[in-house]
Amino acid sequence: MDRKKELKQEYKEVKVEGGIYVITNKQNGKKFVASTRNFKTLNGTKFTLETGTHTNRKLQEEWKQFGEDAFEIEHVEILKNSENQYVDEKKELQKLLDKWLEQLQPYGENGYHTKISRY
Repeated sequence: MDRKKELKQEYKEVKVEGGIYVITNKQNGKKFVASTRNFKTLNGTKFTLETGTHTNRKLQEEWKQFGEDAFEIEHVEILKNSENQYVDEKKELQKLLDKWLEQLQPYGENGYHTKISRY
């Protein structure tokens, strides 16, 4: 029973990191840029790609065509934890996402985004 309490406490103390990640197709250089409140959810993103259920159809098609080994997933910026409890984490992530979309321009031949979409 004590072990269960220890594990619960350890889980509560695990630091959750979120931020911006990029999935790059190493075959053609196309990029998919997205945000997450918890980088651990990238396992779920990878699972959706493996099972053919990812919401971005262009990325999904090329994942199927080229295979998992043709893609690289990297964290490009970690959201800084604010001591201010009134900071809106969702808005801060959106600002970071906008910055990276502007910087990388993953549209058309360069990526999997359209100008009006937000992923």
